[in-house]
Amino acid sequence: MADANNKNQGRRKSKETNLIPDIGKVQPQARELEEAVLGALMLEKDAYSLVSDILKPDSFYDSIHQTIYRAIVDLAVRQAPIDMLTVVEQLKKDGELEAVGGPVYVAQLTEKVASAAHIEFHARIIAQKYLARELISFSSLVTNKAFDETSDVDDLMQEAESKLFEISQGNVKKDVTQINPVIKEALNLLEIAANRPEGLSGLQTGFMALDKITSGWQNSDLVIIAARPAMGKTAFVLSMAKNMAVSYNYPVALFSLEMSNVQLVNRLIVNTCEIPGEKIKNGQLAPYEWEQLDFKIKELYDAPLFIDDTPSLSVFELRTKARRLVREHGIKMIIIDYLQLMNASGMHYGSREQEVSMISRSLKGLAKELNIPIIALSQLNRGVEGRTGAEGKRPQLSDLRESGAIEQDADMVCFIHRPEYYKIFEDDKGNSLIGLAEIIIAKHRNGATGDVLLRFKSEFARFQNIDDDYNFGAGQPFTSKISSSSVPESTGTGFQPMQGGGNDFVPF
Repeated sequence: MADANNKNQGRRKSKETNLIPDIGKVQPQARELEEAVLGALMLEKDAYSLVSDILKPDSFYDSIHQTIYRAIVDLAVRQAPIDMLTVVEQLKKDGELEAVGGPVYVAQLTEKVASAAHIEFHARIIAQKYLARELISFSSLVTNKAFDETSDVDDLMQEAESKLFEISQGNVKKDVTQINPVIKEALNLLEIAANRPEGLSGLQTGFMALDKITSGWQNSDLVIIAARPAMGKTAFVLSMAKNMAVSYNYPVALFSLEMSNVQLVNRLIVNTCEIPGEKIKNGQLAPYEWEQLDFKIKELYDAPLFIDDTPSLSVFELRTKARRLVREHGIKMIIIDYLQLMNASGMHYGSREQEVSMISRSLKGLAKELNIPIIALSQLNRGVEGRTGAEGKRPQLSDLRESGAIEQDADMVCFIHRPEYYKIFEDDKGNSLIGLAEIIIAKHRNGATGDVLLRFKSEFARFQNIDDDYNFGAGQPFTSKISSSSVPESTGTGFQPMQGGGNDFVPF
């Protein structure tokens, strides 16, 4: 009886502690298919082109097969013939012939296949087995580290997401598309644009002159909006996000790495209700301002605007959250404020420049994957401050901070330039520049470049069309080059950045 109880207790203990699936099994593999594919590659001269984008040496389970396939790749790179004799010769040259079993084993591989008729199908099975092995290895690593109490769980999650992203990027391939369906899609988009009164193919920003040049923000585009501090980067994207969410009902997500969600909402209230920011901070509103607040704040209620104020957001966290936002809320555009505050935790880089390059590439890849525009704010280096003259103060592509890859990856690069900030109050024709801002489109991969003039109201942290208050030739691109003038110093240079933190989406 005691023995039976002990056995039952042992079974229960075993069942309770053995919660992790048994992974001491034979790894997923297809040795026969590996042999057939290698044999076919040495029999058919065009076979390699069918599998070159599917297989890599590590895709093979058997290390001998990895070595033979590596020799085949070396021959293909040199555009040399691939057959049994040339592969044997390449292995001999690499000093690997005896390690793979000599010429006899290589010859046996060619005897195990009649033709290369199904080589692509066989190669895909081998690739799937390799992916399964990678996932098993990945899950085992995560499991072991999760049991290690010295490991930080947050760091482990970042590392796990990074590794999983790396596996998926290395194995997921997009098939080639014949042109006919693409033409049909392009014509469909053309018809949609033609049926719009404003003739835009992308998302409207509410800034008419900007929309005229860009035709709206385009799906899958990465747009960089860059400026020196205090130029109004956050004010610009908040004004734009409010226009898009309130006026056009576009669902917009804003990832703020610099300011908290409450600070952002306060600036939206200032922007919308036209009450100075200082009064919103200290609450000293006049009776008419309380009425104004009550009346105008209704515009923001139920707006499809979502805010995430996670500090030091990683590109991998962003990818996960962005996918969820698009799936659950139908997000049409993502704004990131700002790029240099992001990180790529879980991966190691030799320099910050390499890390920023990886972030910008990932943002472009995410825009393509989700098929929505991504707007990323960016800082400029101090090169602008060192240049003299009105023309010298205008930002240039070389001023982008920390990485030239930002310029390379972006579909569009826009600069915000407020001459008033540099004590330049008139253009070369004597026109006042006080309260005006230029949006300089310096790079536009799929369209024209040019300058757009907007009005900037610093007391309300708001950018708006020129003709919203004045008849100033609104809706027309601003193309004049600004020169310097010596005029008495003006007031106010705009809102200064504020620090904040948090960690979740806030819809309002």
